[in-house]
Amino acid sequence: MKVLVPLFTALIAAGSFIRIPLPPVPITLQTLFLFIAALLLPARYSVYSVLLYLFIGIIGLPVFTTGGGLAAAIGPTGGYLWGMIPAVLAGSLIASQRNSAGWYVLSAVIADIVLYIPGVLWLMYSTGISMKAALIGGLLPFIPGDAVKIIIAAISAKALKGQILPLLERREE
Repeated sequence: MKVLVPLFTALIAAGSFIRIPLPPVPITLQTLFLFIAALLLPARYSVYSVLLYLFIGIIGLPVFTTGGGLAAAIGPTGGYLWGMIPAVLAGSLIASQRNSAGWYVLSAVIADIVLYIPGVLWLMYSTGISMKAALIGGLLPFIPGDAVKIIIAAISAKALKGQILPLLERREE
């Protein structure tokens, strides 16, 4: 598992660069890799991946959609960044209960909901916009893309769980 934490940290970071810039929050592939981490990794490793991602972003590496540094981590999209921790934890804990694509979809949907709660609330607080405006700008445009990402993550996790992870685990022993 040692190699999987930095691997998923790198994937989450890379996903932030694949984006469609929409104000106030861009659409990225970051959540796709977050969902895959939640579905594939045990809870502690998925959380470690996100914590490492947040750490390298806070120290200044431009891995967030808005760049790097503490200002980016507490800016308008900061709630989504910090929401990754409970989101990936919830997704991992739920996904670990069953090995089926349908269960993985449910796990990723719950992770997505958990991600949006602090994201939308922080967007509203940090920008001074109304809850309605925060939902319109920080949630609604993302639902269709997130649905696609959740399905891709569930299918990928189902395929990879049985094939890739045992190979990686054997290499680390």
